[in-house]
Amino acid sequence: MELQPGREAVVRVGVATLWAAPEAVRKVDGPALSPQADLPTWIAALDTDQQVGDCVLSQLLLGERVLVTESRTDGWAHVIAVEQPAAKLDPRGYPGWVPAVQLTPVTAHPAGDPLVVDATVTALHATPDGPVRLPGVILGTRLSAAGPVVAGWRPVHAPGHDAPLWLPAAHTAGLPTAAPNAEQVLEVARRLLDVGYVWGGVSTYGIDCSGLVHLAWRRFGVLLPRDADDQAGATTPLEPGRERPGDLYFFARPGRRIHHIGIVTADPRPGDDRRMLHACYRQRRVLEERLPAERTATLVGAHRV
Repeated sequence: MELQPGREAVVRVGVATLWAAPEAVRKVDGPALSPQADLPTWIAALDTDQQVGDCVLSQLLLGERVLVTESRTDGWAHVIAVEQPAAKLDPRGYPGWVPAVQLTPVTAHPAGDPLVVDATVTALHATPDGPVRLPGVILGTRLSAAGPVVAGWRPVHAPGHDAPLWLPAAHTAGLPTAAPNAEQVLEVARRLLDVGYVWGGVSTYGIDCSGLVHLAWRRFGVLLPRDADDQAGATTPLEPGRERPGDLYFFARPGRRIHHIGIVTADPRPGDDRRMLHACYRQRRVLEERLPAERTATLVGAHRV
Protein backbone atom coordinates (compact mmCIF):
# COMPACT_ATOMS: atom_id res chain seq x y z
CA MET A 1 0.00 0.00 0.00
CA GLU A 2 1.25 3.48 -0.85
CA LEU A 3 1.45 6.36 1.57
CA GLN A 4 -1.39 8.83 1.11
CA PRO A 5 -0.96 12.55 1.87
CA GLY A 6 -3.46 13.64 4.49
CA ARG A 7 -3.52 10.21 6.13
CA GLU A 8 -1.57 8.75 9.01
CA ALA A 9 1.18 6.18 8.70
CA VAL A 10 3.38 4.44 11.28
CA VAL A 11 7.08 3.74 11.55
CA ARG A 12 7.93 0.18 10.52
CA VAL A 13 11.65 0.15 11.54
CA GLY A 14 13.22 0.19 15.00
CA VAL A 15 14.23 3.85 14.70
CA ALA A 16 13.54 6.17 11.76
CA THR A 17 15.42 9.45 11.48
CA LEU A 18 13.55 12.66 10.73
CA TRP A 19 15.60 14.76 8.28
CA ALA A 20 15.59 18.49 7.55
CA ALA A 21 15.41 17.83 3.79
CA PRO A 22 16.26 15.00 1.38
CA GLU A 23 18.94 17.24 -0.11
CA ALA A 24 20.59 17.65 3.31
CA VAL A 25 21.46 13.96 3.58
CA ARG A 26 25.19 13.16 3.48
CA LYS A 27 26.98 10.17 1.98
CA VAL A 28 27.72 8.87 5.49
CA ASP A 29 23.99 8.72 6.25
CA GLY A 30 23.30 5.81 3.90
CA PRO A 31 22.80 3.12 6.57
CA ALA A 32 20.19 5.24 8.36
CA LEU A 33 18.18 5.50 5.11
CA SER A 34 18.06 1.77 4.41
CA PRO A 35 14.87 -0.33 4.64
CA GLN A 36 16.06 -1.68 8.02
CA ALA A 37 17.50 1.67 9.24
CA ASP A 38 20.89 0.36 10.42
CA LEU A 39 21.62 2.90 13.18
CA PRO A 40 24.64 1.14 14.76
CA THR A 41 26.53 1.16 11.44
CA TRP A 42 25.48 4.74 10.71
CA ILE A 43 26.51 6.17 14.07
CA ALA A 44 29.79 4.22 14.16
CA ALA A 45 30.78 5.95 10.90
CA LEU A 46 30.03 9.52 12.07
CA ASP A 47 32.94 11.71 13.08
CA THR A 48 32.55 14.26 15.88
CA ASP A 49 31.48 17.00 13.48
CA GLN A 50 28.96 14.77 11.71
CA GLN A 51 27.44 13.81 15.07
CA VAL A 52 26.14 17.36 15.42
CA GLY A 53 25.12 18.07 11.83
CA ASP A 54 21.85 19.97 11.68
CA CYS A 55 20.49 17.76 8.89
CA VAL A 56 18.96 15.53 11.61
CA LEU A 57 15.87 16.96 13.30
CA SER A 58 14.61 14.10 15.45
CA GLN A 59 13.96 10.36 15.42
CA LEU A 60 10.83 8.22 15.48
CA LEU A 61 10.37 4.86 17.17
CA LEU A 62 8.75 1.70 15.81
CA GLY A 63 4.98 2.14 15.70
CA GLU A 64 5.11 5.92 16.13
CA ARG A 65 2.33 7.71 14.25
CA VAL A 66 2.97 10.38 11.64
CA LEU A 67 0.72 12.43 9.42
CA VAL A 68 1.87 12.22 5.81
CA THR A 69 1.77 15.63 4.12
CA GLU A 70 3.68 14.81 0.92
CA SER A 71 4.82 11.63 -0.82
CA ARG A 72 7.51 12.12 -3.48
CA THR A 73 8.39 9.84 -6.37
CA ASP A 74 12.02 9.76 -5.25
CA GLY A 75 11.13 7.72 -2.16
CA TRP A 76 10.83 10.49 0.41
CA ALA A 77 7.80 11.43 2.50
CA HIS A 78 7.23 14.69 4.34
CA VAL A 79 5.51 13.98 7.65
CA ILE A 80 4.36 15.53 10.90
CA ALA A 81 5.47 13.50 13.93
CA VAL A 82 2.23 13.86 15.87
CA GLU A 83 3.62 12.22 19.02
CA GLN A 84 6.40 14.80 19.34
CA PRO A 85 4.85 18.18 20.21
CA ALA A 86 6.70 21.14 18.65
CA ALA A 87 4.42 24.14 18.99
CA LYS A 88 6.87 26.65 17.51
CA LEU A 89 7.21 24.60 14.31
CA ASP A 90 3.73 23.14 13.75
CA PRO A 91 0.78 22.79 16.16
CA ARG A 92 0.28 19.24 14.91
CA GLY A 93 3.77 17.98 15.81
CA TYR A 94 7.36 17.89 14.58
CA PRO A 95 7.71 18.26 10.78
CA GLY A 96 10.42 16.67 8.65
CA TRP A 97 11.34 14.10 6.00
CA VAL A 98 11.56 10.30 6.28
CA PRO A 99 12.42 7.62 3.69
CA ALA A 100 9.02 6.26 2.68
CA VAL A 101 10.33 2.69 2.91
CA GLN A 102 10.59 3.13 6.69
CA LEU A 103 6.86 3.87 6.99
CA THR A 104 3.74 1.81 6.43
CA PRO A 105 0.06 2.79 6.22
CA VAL A 106 -1.99 2.25 9.35
CA THR A 107 -3.62 -1.18 9.41
CA ALA A 108 -5.89 -2.65 12.04
CA HIS A 109 -4.60 -5.38 14.35
CA PRO A 110 -6.67 -7.16 16.98
CA ALA A 111 -6.58 -5.21 20.22
CA GLY A 112 -3.95 -6.41 22.67
CA ASP A 113 -2.65 -5.31 26.04
CA PRO A 114 -0.40 -2.24 25.66
CA LEU A 115 3.28 -2.85 26.33
CA VAL A 116 6.46 -0.82 26.35
CA VAL A 117 10.01 -2.00 25.64
CA ASP A 118 12.01 -1.83 28.87
CA ALA A 119 15.29 -3.17 27.47
CA THR A 120 17.88 -0.69 26.24
CA VAL A 121 17.68 -2.42 22.86
CA THR A 122 16.04 -5.62 21.66
CA ALA A 123 14.88 -7.29 18.44
CA LEU A 124 11.67 -8.85 17.18
CA HIS A 125 11.92 -12.44 15.96
CA ALA A 126 9.87 -14.54 13.52
CA THR A 127 9.35 -17.23 16.17
CA PRO A 128 10.44 -17.64 19.80
CA ASP A 129 14.25 -17.55 19.66
CA GLY A 130 14.01 -17.70 15.84
CA PRO A 131 15.49 -15.47 13.13
CA VAL A 132 15.44 -11.72 13.66
CA ARG A 133 12.84 -9.93 11.58
CA LEU A 134 13.10 -6.45 13.08
CA PRO A 135 16.36 -5.39 14.76
CA GLY A 136 17.12 -2.29 16.80
CA VAL A 137 13.90 -1.90 18.77
CA ILE A 138 14.71 0.43 21.65
CA LEU A 139 13.67 1.47 25.11
CA GLY A 140 10.33 3.29 25.21
CA THR A 141 8.88 1.68 22.08
CA ARG A 142 5.17 0.97 22.50
CA LEU A 143 3.81 -2.38 21.35
CA SER A 144 0.64 -4.41 21.83
CA ALA A 145 0.51 -8.03 22.92
CA ALA A 146 -0.62 -10.61 20.35
CA GLY A 147 -1.17 -13.46 22.78
CA PRO A 148 0.17 -15.09 25.94
CA VAL A 149 3.85 -15.55 26.82
CA VAL A 150 5.31 -18.84 25.54
CA ALA A 151 8.49 -20.22 27.15
CA GLY A 152 9.63 -16.73 28.14
CA TRP A 153 8.82 -15.15 24.75
CA ARG A 154 6.02 -12.67 24.10
CA PRO A 155 4.20 -12.29 20.76
CA VAL A 156 3.46 -8.72 19.67
CA HIS A 157 1.89 -6.93 16.73
CA ALA A 158 4.41 -5.03 14.60
CA PRO A 159 3.70 -2.51 11.81
CA GLY A 160 4.30 -3.94 8.36
CA HIS A 161 4.06 -7.54 9.56
CA ASP A 162 0.87 -9.59 9.24
CA ALA A 163 1.97 -12.34 11.61
CA PRO A 164 2.97 -11.63 15.24
CA LEU A 165 6.65 -11.24 16.01
CA TRP A 166 8.36 -12.33 19.22
CA LEU A 167 10.71 -10.83 21.80
CA PRO A 168 11.86 -11.91 25.25
CA ALA A 169 9.05 -11.23 27.70
CA ALA A 170 11.62 -9.83 30.15
CA HIS A 171 12.30 -7.01 27.65
CA THR A 172 8.76 -5.65 28.01
CA ALA A 173 6.66 -4.04 30.71
CA GLY A 174 3.07 -2.94 30.98
CA LEU A 175 2.37 0.74 30.47
CA PRO A 176 1.68 2.30 33.88
CA THR A 177 -1.83 3.54 34.59
CA ALA A 178 -0.58 6.31 36.89
CA ALA A 179 2.01 9.01 36.29
CA PRO A 180 5.53 7.91 37.23
CA ASN A 181 7.47 9.64 39.95
CA ALA A 182 10.57 11.59 39.00
CA GLU A 183 12.94 9.07 40.59
CA GLN A 184 11.61 6.33 38.30
CA VAL A 185 12.28 8.49 35.26
CA LEU A 186 15.77 9.34 36.51
CA GLU A 187 16.52 5.64 36.93
CA VAL A 188 15.62 5.04 33.27
CA ALA A 189 17.71 8.01 32.13
CA ARG A 190 20.72 6.69 34.07
CA ARG A 191 20.61 3.53 31.98
CA LEU A 192 21.70 5.70 29.05
CA LEU A 193 24.94 6.88 30.66
CA ASP A 194 27.77 6.97 28.10
CA VAL A 195 25.44 6.73 25.09
CA GLY A 196 27.01 8.90 22.39
CA TYR A 197 25.73 12.37 21.57
CA VAL A 198 23.94 12.71 18.22
CA TRP A 199 22.15 15.95 17.35
CA GLY A 200 18.45 15.13 16.95
CA GLY A 201 18.93 11.64 18.40
CA VAL A 202 16.14 9.99 20.38
CA SER A 203 17.54 6.49 20.70
CA THR A 204 19.82 4.37 22.80
CA TYR A 205 22.31 4.39 19.89
CA GLY A 206 22.76 8.17 19.98
CA ILE A 207 20.84 10.95 21.68
CA ASP A 208 20.79 14.68 22.37
CA CYS A 209 19.87 16.59 25.52
CA SER A 210 16.15 17.05 24.93
CA GLY A 211 15.92 13.62 23.30
CA LEU A 212 17.16 12.07 26.55
CA VAL A 213 14.40 13.79 28.52
CA HIS A 214 11.76 12.94 25.91
CA LEU A 215 12.78 9.27 25.81
CA ALA A 216 13.03 8.80 29.60
CA TRP A 217 9.48 10.07 30.09
CA ARG A 218 8.21 8.25 27.01
CA ARG A 219 9.18 4.96 28.69
CA PHE A 220 6.27 5.65 31.08
CA GLY A 221 3.80 6.76 28.43
CA VAL A 222 4.30 10.51 29.00
CA LEU A 223 4.84 12.42 25.74
CA LEU A 224 6.82 15.58 26.41
CA PRO A 225 7.67 17.99 23.57
CA ARG A 226 10.76 17.17 21.55
CA ASP A 227 12.88 20.35 21.98
CA ALA A 228 14.25 21.87 25.17
CA ASP A 229 12.51 25.25 24.86
CA ASP A 230 9.16 23.55 24.26
CA GLN A 231 9.84 21.21 27.20
CA ALA A 232 10.29 24.29 29.39
CA GLY A 233 6.90 25.56 28.28
CA ALA A 234 5.24 22.23 29.09
CA THR A 235 6.61 21.91 32.65
CA THR A 236 6.18 23.79 35.93
CA PRO A 237 8.83 26.28 37.08
CA LEU A 238 10.18 25.86 40.62
CA GLU A 239 11.50 28.38 43.09
CA PRO A 240 15.33 28.33 43.22
CA GLY A 241 16.57 25.61 45.55
CA ARG A 242 13.31 23.63 45.44
CA GLU A 243 14.46 21.22 42.75
CA ARG A 244 14.76 17.53 43.53
CA PRO A 245 16.22 14.51 41.70
CA GLY A 246 14.26 13.89 38.51
CA ASP A 247 13.39 17.56 37.97
CA LEU A 248 14.81 19.47 35.00
CA TYR A 249 17.45 22.20 34.65
CA PHE A 250 17.18 24.62 31.72
CA PHE A 251 19.97 26.72 30.23
CA ALA A 252 20.03 29.80 27.98
CA ARG A 253 22.45 32.56 27.07
CA PRO A 254 21.39 36.15 27.78
CA GLY A 255 18.66 37.26 25.40
CA ARG A 256 18.51 33.83 23.70
CA ARG A 257 16.02 30.99 23.89
CA ILE A 258 16.66 27.86 25.93
CA HIS A 259 19.30 25.70 24.26
CA HIS A 260 20.08 22.94 26.78
CA ILE A 261 18.39 20.73 29.35
CA GLY A 262 19.55 18.28 32.03
CA ILE A 263 17.92 16.04 34.64
CA VAL A 264 18.58 16.95 38.27
CA THR A 265 20.36 14.08 40.08
CA ALA A 266 20.88 15.50 43.60
CA ASP A 267 19.32 17.99 45.99
CA PRO A 268 21.04 21.39 45.66
CA ARG A 269 23.64 22.13 48.31
CA PRO A 270 25.02 25.36 49.78
CA GLY A 271 27.35 27.16 47.41
CA ASP A 272 25.35 26.35 44.27
CA ASP A 273 26.59 22.76 44.20
CA ARG A 274 24.18 21.21 41.69
CA ARG A 275 24.41 17.93 39.78
CA MET A 276 22.69 16.74 36.62
CA LEU A 277 22.52 13.94 34.08
CA HIS A 278 22.56 15.19 30.49
CA ALA A 279 23.56 14.47 26.92
CA CYS A 280 26.62 16.71 26.69
CA TYR A 281 27.36 18.38 23.35
CA ARG A 282 30.92 19.19 24.41
CA GLN A 283 31.89 15.71 25.55
CA ARG A 284 29.70 13.96 22.97
CA ARG A 285 28.08 11.55 25.41
CA VAL A 286 25.54 11.18 28.20
CA LEU A 287 27.15 11.86 31.57
CA GLU A 288 26.36 12.86 35.14
CA GLU A 289 28.35 15.73 36.60
CA ARG A 290 28.46 18.65 38.96
CA LEU A 291 27.47 21.78 37.07
CA PRO A 292 30.68 23.54 36.00
CA ALA A 293 30.88 27.32 36.30
CA GLU A 294 30.01 27.93 32.65
CA ARG A 295 26.83 25.87 33.00
CA THR A 296 25.82 27.61 36.22
CA ALA A 297 26.26 30.96 34.46
CA THR A 298 23.59 30.02 31.90
CA LEU A 299 21.18 28.21 34.26
CA VAL A 300 17.80 29.93 33.89
CA GLY A 301 15.62 27.72 36.03
CA ALA A 302 14.47 24.35 37.29
CA HIS A 303 11.12 22.83 36.32
CA ARG A 304 9.04 19.80 37.28
CA VAL A 305 7.04 17.56 34.99
